[in-house]
Amino acid sequence: MNFASDNTAGIAPQILDAIVRANAGFALGYGNDAATKAVEQRFCALFERDLAIFLVPIGTAANALALAHLSPPWGAVMCHAESHIATDEAGAPEFFGGGLKLIELAGEAGKLTPDILRLALARGRGAPHSVLPTVLSLTQATELGTVYTIEEVRALTAVAHERGLAVHMDGARFANALVRLGVGAAEMTWKAGVDVLCFGATKAGALGAEAVMFFDPARADGMPSRRKRGGHLLSKHRFLAAQFEAYFDGDLWLTLARRANAAASRLAKRLRAAGVPPVWPVEANEVFVTLSNASDARLKAAGATYYPWQTDSLPRKFRIEADHTLVRLVTSFATTNDEIDAFVRIAGS
Repeated sequence: MNFASDNTAGIAPQILDAIVRANAGFALGYGNDAATKAVEQRFCALFERDLAIFLVPIGTAANALALAHLSPPWGAVMCHAESHIATDEAGAPEFFGGGLKLIELAGEAGKLTPDILRLALARGRGAPHSVLPTVLSLTQATELGTVYTIEEVRALTAVAHERGLAVHMDGARFANALVRLGVGAAEMTWKAGVDVLCFGATKAGALGAEAVMFFDPARADGMPSRRKRGGHLLSKHRFLAAQFEAYFDGDLWLTLARRANAAASRLAKRLRAAGVPPVWPVEANEVFVTLSNASDARLKAAGATYYPWQTDSLPRKFRIEADHTLVRLVTSFATTNDEIDAFVRIAGS
């Protein structure tokens, strides 16, 4: 019963096989290989435009490098207070950005709204006394497993662009959001006003493969040196590219995301029927519930893995009972029905 995170799952077999195949023979390093060039063209086709693309091995590097590139050190990144860049990246955006500041904003269910953003942008004394808002960062899907609709993304990016902010999207679970909405990659990003996307594959079945993409290639001027200086230009770059080749082949990436989402939906439905309803709508591959202390103890004794969770984004009037704990349950492409059924049986008993 493995629900700690989707990064606890192994590598999708197709991707692992691709890494092995890439190990044969020789290839130029640092992204000058044929596989990298082919993957870059695949990204351009997927997003329906020319892109500047930079592959890196981990999501924290992708976000930190992208934000550092978009904002000067005296700039501010507007983000949700529970976003990954604010809570789980150990100050990497600030470090890579030479001291840029994250402005953490509240928002129910892990989402920002145009009104929240407008209010935050109205604060501050301006230069030279205050940091200057330069970037809006959105997480899709959010850290609470919810998904911004296309209309919500458009409304937020419109406010950001009115004020001269660039828009960054943390897409560690991009595929999960995409298949939930049933839209195209272009529609959910640049057509909705996103300027830079950090496209994640690691949580979805890769070994370690992320891509920073600039929808305006001119905006990426200097990014090759930033990635190198930041220590995230892999010498044997072909192994990053090989993962993406397999990830996109036959739309494997969408298949893996659908499996993870379907597992989360099944888990949520069964838990609700057992009297343990999800706190927020289950729109990607994360389920948040409150467990009684007794159920929590039984599940842990049976070997279930998951994390307790703290949040300030609970629905209005929702209260966690004194003898209950809020927990996060994350499904992956490898989650089985047997795991789900065993978890629910113990949780609801």
